[in-house]
Parts: sequence; structure tokens; C-alpha cells
Amino acid sequence: MNKMTLKATVASAALAVVAAGAQAEKWDMPMAYAASNYHSEMGVVFADKVRDYTGGDVDITVHAGGSLFKGGEIKRAVQTGQAPIGERLMSAHTNEEPLLGWDNLPFLATSYADNDKLWAVAKDKVNAKLAEQNLVTLYSCPWPGQGFYFKKEVNSSEDTQGVKFRSYNTATATFAEELGMIPVQVEAAELSQALATGVVDAFISSGSTGYDRKVWEQLGYYYKVNAWLPRNYVMVNKQVWDGLSADTQAAIQKAADETGAACTARSEELANWYFEQLEANGMKVVDAGPEFRTELEAIGAKMTDEWLATVGEDGQEIVDAFKAN
Repeated sequence: MNKMTLKATVASAALAVVAAGAQAEKWDMPMAYAASNYHSEMGVVFADKVRDYTGGDVDITVHAGGSLFKGGEIKRAVQTGQAPIGERLMSAHTNEEPLLGWDNLPFLATSYADNDKLWAVAKDKVNAKLAEQNLVTLYSCPWPGQGFYFKKEVNSSEDTQGVKFRSYNTATATFAEELGMIPVQVEAAELSQALATGVVDAFISSGSTGYDRKVWEQLGYYYKVNAWLPRNYVMVNKQVWDGLSADTQAAIQKAADETGAACTARSEELANWYFEQLEANGMKVVDAGPEFRTELEAIGAKMTDEWLATVGEDGQEIVDAFKAN
């Protein structure tokens, strides 16, 4: 599809959504994660708030678990107006726009407070890039810190050679390659099957993903690393957004601001609880050993340098502003 055709598709789809909403906007909201995951639960909270604050003028139906569009399809669906709104892991789009990997810089912002601070300094630049892609960010919400899941005990990269590793973005694929593993792109909704069939044998994620997918059925070890806290974001088609009245925009943004804050608090509240659940189901949950940790930090420094070289001035300004605060 060339750029002119894409623009025409976006315009016609967006106008159709706005026209259909002359009476009351009915929005389908695709989300990639299980209905029981807190991101999806907060999506429902957001939809309820929007319905309330707009007096029913905007009615959002949440479709969790990749049931309407698969995770990798959601961003384009919203860009082109196939869905007016949706949620996706922001860093999943770093192959399209490297700046969107701002939250995957290893060991830079490893607490919720620091993650909030990093988002605060990155937000304007990120939103400007997304606006160029016909998207408006309504709210974002972090996952707990990322750690490694393995079948076997791992003390260093000597233990990871040739392991098939589920990746979900550029950063996780890079980590895999640097540790001698084989990255395989797998969406969260497909992870259980990928583990059960041997497509992958390890991955990096939060305790949340391990709990949601019951990975203790195949894996035995979780190594707490807290490499970064990646963020999901709820995006709306820019043309649809621009077609709303100022009052409706304000009502939706109020719902978004409240939901984003509540979602972040819920993430932090659940972080250790997920570890407890993994242990309760037989997994060994431990801090990464010193040799493995040293290797990971060296890889992280290299990844940050490469990201800064790729992104350029915008990336350096984000990191400098974060470190200055």
C-alpha cells in the first residue's frame, strides 16, 4: 500500500467512524493481553469512566486477549481507522520508530518513581512522533520490572547458548542475541502454546506475564533483574480525536488521566504478589547471580549507546533530562 492509498484509507475510515458517531460514538477497543490482566481490567475501568463522563456519548467496548486484532495488528488498525482506539506495548514499535524504545533502556529507570520521571521527560517527544503516525496517546501504564524465565538454572551466558528465546521487541531480541540465544517473535497471547510446543524455552518479562500464562507448567526459574519497566499505551486515531468536541475530548482525557494513575498504582501493588504466585506454583524466584548480572549490565550499556546513536538528539535530550532531575 503506497502513502497516498494509506492516506485515503485512513481518511475514509476515520470519517466513517465520526459520521457513525453523530448520534453516539460506539468504539471497539482492541487490547493484546488476557482479560484477567490488570492492563485489560483497567481498559474496562477506562471504558466505564468514558461512558460516565461523556454521558453515554462515547461507548467503548473492550476486546481483550487479541480477540479483535492480534497484538501486532492493533497499532495499524487504529492508525487506519479500522478501530478508533486500542492498546499496545509502546516498545513493540521501535522497528518503525526507534524513539519509542525510550522505556527499554536497560537499568536506567528501574523503579516506578524513576519510570514515571522518565515518561514525564519523554512524553512530549514521543507524542509528537505518534502524532505523525495519526495517533494520540490517552494514557500509558507500566509493567513491573523485567526479569528472565528459564527452564534450567542459569548463572552466566555459558548456560544460555542456543536457547530459543521469546522476544517481544527489538530490545529483547538484542538481549537474546548478546547472550547467545535465538530470538523468536511471540505475542503474549501465544506464549503458552509456544512454550508447550518447544517453539521457545525462555523469555524476559514481568511476573505478570508468567502468572497470566501459567508458565510454571513448562519453566522452573525466574531471575529477578528489573532491567526496565516497559509501558503499554492507549492510543486513539488522531482524525477521530480531532473530530470530537472540546468537551468530549476533555471528558475522555479526564477518564484517561485517572485510569493511567490507577493502572500504575495497580502495577506496583501487584509486582511482588506475582512473584509469590510463581513461587507458590513451584517456580524458583531469585535475584540474578553476580556473574549473570554483570554480563547483563554490560549488554545494557551497549544497548543504550546504540539506541542513542540511532535516535540522536531527541534520545540524548530524554536521557540527559532524566539524569538531571
